[in-house]
Amino acid sequence: MENKSHAMAAGIFVLLVAALLAGLAVWLTRDNREYQLYELTTKDGVSGLQPQATVRYKGVPVGKVVRIGFDPQIPGNVLIRIAVGENTPVTPNTFAQLGYQGVTGLAHIQLDDGKPSAHALKPGPSGLPRLFMRSSPLNMLADQGPVLLERVDEISRRLNSMLGEDNQQRVSAALENIATAAGGVTELATTLNKAAAGFPQITADAHQTLQSLSKASDAATGVATELQQTVRRVNAPDGPLQQIAQGTQALTQAAESMGRGTLPRVNNAADEVSRAARNISNVASRFNDNPQAVIYGAGAGMPGPGEPGFAAPAASR
Repeated sequence: MENKSHAMAAGIFVLLVAALLAGLAVWLTRDNREYQLYELTTKDGVSGLQPQATVRYKGVPVGKVVRIGFDPQIPGNVLIRIAVGENTPVTPNTFAQLGYQGVTGLAHIQLDDGKPSAHALKPGPSGLPRLFMRSSPLNMLADQGPVLLERVDEISRRLNSMLGEDNQQRVSAALENIATAAGGVTELATTLNKAAAGFPQITADAHQTLQSLSKASDAATGVATELQQTVRRVNAPDGPLQQIAQGTQALTQAAESMGRGTLPRVNNAADEVSRAARNISNVASRFNDNPQAVIYGAGAGMPGPGEPGFAAPAASR
């Protein structure tokens, strides 16, 4: 009997301790906050999100995920119901997004504010207001994955084409040409160094040439000064130029007076001499034709055709 009573006492003690631990756990995990329910709908996957997952607003825990299911209003969309503390500043421009914690892959709901909106939150079929849910960076990366893979594949094909045997030979030939050009540059540098060694002698010759040019410039300056003095003497008021101008003016006046007086008289005399010469020529011509006219006179001339006494000569047989 004593063994049974001891066993019963031990069982009652275990039950009391278990009840105390359960009550302590409930007391420690009690949550007296009041929550406001919201719904989120998204076409993206929600891998890693579990009920009771944390809801954060700008990184601060403000609630939890209540339920995850499918949206009866939009086929294929996932409907997430969250409970958020009433003191959370949720506005019509608040949006939700999946966030991931480190490398564990566990997801949570991240709330943040976007562009201001003048429209109130629209309720869903269940009557709860719905928040806009953006795609997470991981989902956007997954959506862009095929495009990125295609681009990577295209880049790899282009690299393979660029690194083909023909292009490798061209690159090798270009490198050889560059090496040859570098050798030519080295030879050119050596030639320039040798030429630079002769610069002192060239500089001395140039200095002598400059001295000769300076002397020639001084001589030219002296000649220019003498020419200036000569020009001033020639252009002096009683200089040669003025005397030549005066003589030229006197000759011009004499030519004008000759043209006005002497030349007309000479022209008239020349006309008279010309008329006398023509008369003498006519007289000589008549003397040659009829010399007896000097003794007997000119006589009557033979009548011509159409004049009285004209007779046509007889035709010769």
